[in-house]
Amino acid sequence: MAVTERDGETGPREEHFADGKLSASGEYNGGKKTGKWKYYFRNGKLKAAGEYAEGELAGHWEWYGESGTLKQTGGFESGQQDGEWKRYHPNGELWDVGRYSSGKKTGEWKTYDKSGNLVRTKNIKA
Repeated sequence: MAVTERDGETGPREEHFADGKLSASGEYNGGKKTGKWKYYFRNGKLKAAGEYAEGELAGHWEWYGESGTLKQTGGFESGQQDGEWKRYHPNGELWDVGRYSSGKKTGEWKTYDKSGNLVRTKNIKA
C-alpha cells in the first residue's frame, strides 16, 4: 500500500466530504498518517477503523457496511495484509477465515454459508 503523506503536517486531522460531513479523522506525524484512524460513510456510520504507522496500514483493521454491520477484519504489517482475516455475510455470520503472510493468502482457509455451516476448506501453499 502506498504511504499516505500530507506536506509535513503533524497533529489531529479531520477530512470532510464536499457537503461538509466528516469522512475521516486521525492524526499525522511529519506528514504521514499515524495512530488510530476512522473513516465514515456519508450517513455518518463508521466505514473502517484501524491504525497507521509511518503512513502505512498497521495492526488490526475493521470494515463495516453502510447499515453498520461488520464486513471484514484483518491485520497489516508494514502496509501488507498479515495474520488472521475474517469476512462476514450481511446477516453477521462468518463467511470465511484464514491467514495472510506478507500480503498473500497462506495455510487453511475456511468458507461458511449464510447459516454458519462450513462449506469448504482450502489449503494454500505459500
